[in-house]
Amino acid sequence: MNSRPIVLASASPRRSELLESAGITFVVAPADIDETPLPGEEPVDHVLRLAEEKARAAASRTEGRFFVGADTIVLCDGEIMGKPKDAADADRMLKKLSGVPHEVVTGYAVYDRERDAALSQAVRTKVFFKSLRQEEIDAYIATGCPFDKAGAYAIQGGAAHMVQKIDGSYSNVVGLPLCEVVETLRTMGALD
Repeated sequence: MNSRPIVLASASPRRSELLESAGITFVVAPADIDETPLPGEEPVDHVLRLAEEKARAAASRTEGRFFVGADTIVLCDGEIMGKPKDAADADRMLKKLSGVPHEVVTGYAVYDRERDAALSQAVRTKVFFKSLRQEEIDAYIATGCPFDKAGAYAIQGGAAHMVQKIDGSYSNVVGLPLCEVVETLRTMGALD
């Protein structure tokens, strides 16, 4: 699908799988940046800033022309939920998400090194969890799955049975709004 070099600035196997499913050829060059929210930073501004910082960080040390950065958060009652620090934090997050709707927000940026220009967008998906029993939460935490996931869950994995419905992009909840990313790559000239 593409003839120009694309770099995914993420170590996420889920993001790689999504790009592969679209037939996009790319290389992976994870970007290690500080993901701490800035004082007073709005959630959407936060994910957009991190996505572009990741893309530009990868571009500063990797060959290629187009760089895709992304950052995903879970928003519930005004709290930005990133990856849990430990089992107790995962338990707290899953209890808070139990029985209530929340939003998954992924910011992504496509940076074109040749033009020194980036296009970015934030995509929001509403997710509705069923009411979770403590045994379900404990069993899920015991799998180890929550620890590298925003909001302590993966819709495409062991948490699928917790999700009653979604309103919006499924791939966004997985970690990369594929439809939007592909269109942005096409707009920027990275895809034929």
